[in-house]
Amino acid sequence: MQTMSEHDVIVVGGGPGGATTATALAQRGHDVLLVDRHTFPRDKICGDAISQGCIRIMNDLGMSARIEEAVARGEFYQLDGMRLVGPSGYTLQAEFRHGVNGEKSYVAPRMYFDAVIQQHAVDSGAKFLQAEVKAPLIDNGTVVGVQARENGEVKAYRSRVVVGADGVTSTIMRALRSEVEQHVDKHRAVALRAYIKGMELYPHEVEFFLYEEILPGYAWIFPAGDGIANIGLGMRLDRFRSLKKNLKKMLQEFLEMPDIRARIPADTDLRDVAIWQLSFGSQKRLRHAFDGALLVGDAAGFINPMTGGGIHNALISGMLAAETIDDALRAGDVSRHGLKIYEQRCDDEMWEGMRKSYLYQRVLLNYPTLVDFLIRYMGRHGAVAKTFLSKL
Repeated sequence: MQTMSEHDVIVVGGGPGGATTATALAQRGHDVLLVDRHTFPRDKICGDAISQGCIRIMNDLGMSARIEEAVARGEFYQLDGMRLVGPSGYTLQAEFRHGVNGEKSYVAPRMYFDAVIQQHAVDSGAKFLQAEVKAPLIDNGTVVGVQARENGEVKAYRSRVVVGADGVTSTIMRALRSEVEQHVDKHRAVALRAYIKGMELYPHEVEFFLYEEILPGYAWIFPAGDGIANIGLGMRLDRFRSLKKNLKKMLQEFLEMPDIRARIPADTDLRDVAIWQLSFGSQKRLRHAFDGALLVGDAAGFINPMTGGGIHNALISGMLAAETIDDALRAGDVSRHGLKIYEQRCDDEMWEGMRKSYLYQRVLLNYPTLVDFLIRYMGRHGAVAKTFLSKL
């Protein structure tokens, strides 16, 4: 197999986690190859909500002008509040406050959002390669690069560290974790997304619907500008399997609820309907660091169990991965011993939130009658909007 090039770091996957890792490492002066099987922009199945925490990290990496330009083009649609609807129909409306530095929340289709970060990575000095990674290169138990199919030919690309940021079905993750380290159904979810145009919307407000059949999941309506909304639903995988229902039919049943049906014109069709699975960050004893490799974002399973959101955690883990790799490269130790501090850093930054979210999820699953009470309680204490959207 022909070796094409050698680098300090190869990042597999150009989504938010991978592009953040590549950006932060390139800005530190490292030779980074960012590999993705797609060119950008490209679609990615998601609810498309972008929290203030994401914007804060992007600003820290120098993307504030890019964000402003995306807003001006109508690609990032600003959010000012949310509506949370309980099983009884009780609705909590809450306004979003801007972040400490003026950060706002948005709905941004991933076609646009991911392209902003990926282009920033390239402009920061990372090299981009469109190729499909088939497997990591492993030498005596250490990851030393990747095998990638480019223009129909499998080639070798070598590096001192490989970052698996290639999503929930990660090729890198599946090659490095054992079967007993894979996520089980109670720590996974399934979701469906579609776009709809012409529906009556609440401008600049996202809507969450919690009803008994899909608890501890929810349905959503997220306005994306120009009369378009991202709509969908998601639920825990073991709960979905027990229902033995079709997810597309469940979405249709949600849209047929009287209050929702009244907001949809008769001739409106859904487009870009797609289903995907997610892996929660609530399952313990999973490795994210290996000899010569790290996992970030969805590849590591850093999805919030309560909201199903993963973009913010992908950016956080990307920053932590870059910090860890920079330290390891400078110390000359890219073994698991030199990289495992990444697992502790991720736990310190994200685990407490994951643990609490999984606890809330279990409460909603086992005691659905409490949902309305909890919504009212959180509304009186003013924390629900910040808590809910910050976890997307």
